[in-house]
Amino acid sequence: MLRYTLMRLGIFAGCLLVVWGLVYAGAFPRGFGDSNLLWVLLLSLVLSAPISFVVLRKERDRASVQVSQRVDRMKANIEANRSQEDDAVDEAEAQAQGQAQTSS
Repeated sequence: MLRYTLMRLGIFAGCLLVVWGLVYAGAFPRGFGDSNLLWVLLLSLVLSAPISFVVLRKERDRASVQVSQRVDRMKANIEANRSQEDDAVDEAEAQAQGQAQTSS
């Protein structure tokens, strides 16, 4: 997951550098007034998203498998804890009924 995130950030940084260079070279408009930084960031984000979608397909699939395995392990742990609690409650109830029967 970290690898995918770093690769995605790398693609964004590359797009940011390219867009920044093209804006200051005059190939892209500079934006209005003080909005130049926002314009460059937004354009970089718009360009990096489809590039990441295509280039990082295998890495995204690998990351999604890791996430789904982690979720499955958490669900199994929760279910195991729930069954242990149920067993403990059943045992406590049985002991309470046994004590109630011996005291009567």
